[in-house]
Amino acid sequence: MTITVKLDDLLHDRRMTLTELAERVGLTLANLSILKTGKAKAMRFSTLEAICRELECQPGDLLNYEP
Repeated sequence: MTITVKLDDLLHDRRMTLTELAERVGLTLANLSILKTGKAKAMRFSTLEAICRELECQPGDLLNYEP
């Protein structure tokens, strides 16, 4: 089971940089980078909510399950 994060695609579609998103959601660039590269082991719902708010997306747009 693998959960992948499609943050790169969403940022590209919205013409937003990772730095800009980090500022908007109040996270460090390093933490968002870990999430973007798939190295994160967990994510808080508050973080997921903030990212979805700023990218105007649903959690399913950000996360993908690959069996």
